[in-house]
Amino acid sequence: MSPHSNHLPHPHDSWNYAARGETPTQRLDRNYGEILQEVRVAQTGVQLLLAFLFTLAFTPRFTALTDFQRGVYVTSLILGAAATALLIAPAPFHRVVFARRLKRLLVRASGLFAVFGLALLMLSLSSALLLILDVVLNIALAAWIASGTLLWFCTWWYAVPLWSRMRHGRDAAEWEPAAETAPPVAPIRPTTDRQAG
Repeated sequence: MSPHSNHLPHPHDSWNYAARGETPTQRLDRNYGEILQEVRVAQTGVQLLLAFLFTLAFTPRFTALTDFQRGVYVTSLILGAAATALLIAPAPFHRVVFARRLKRLLVRASGLFAVFGLALLMLSLSSALLLILDVVLNIALAAWIASGTLLWFCTWWYAVPLWSRMRHGRDAAEWEPAAETAPPVAPIRPTTDRQAG
């Protein structure tokens, strides 16, 4: 594979050049910045969750938890730690591939990190809710409420966006400039290591 394979034309490059005046490199920079903003929102949630879980183990009542409750606690803690790893991953990934002209790969990988990190965060939150409700109420009611909460997260985090993507995807395609009127994508000039990101 060529070292410059990440500069191959992308289907959206012509549209972005016509609609925004963006070069492919500028588009990738914007995409990466947007992903980082999204990840920062999720990181706040997972940090608060982990802080709660870490302190819970040192409370006097923790020794009174049943084996099931301890299992749920450990599961939630591991899921939260895994979510943290994925949500932070775009930063070290960027640092490792910096100046290697792999920005397109960086954006693609960071998007996957965010999607799977949010999924793990959702499961960790649901597990923590199951634990708390089991202590406060009972396991049967706690399981129903936690399952409903998990479904609520799935609905707004995944189902609705996917439904919107499928329903409005064709409408968005109507904004695609005609091939004969869309300005050509500006060629990407070789960059120095200082410029590449």
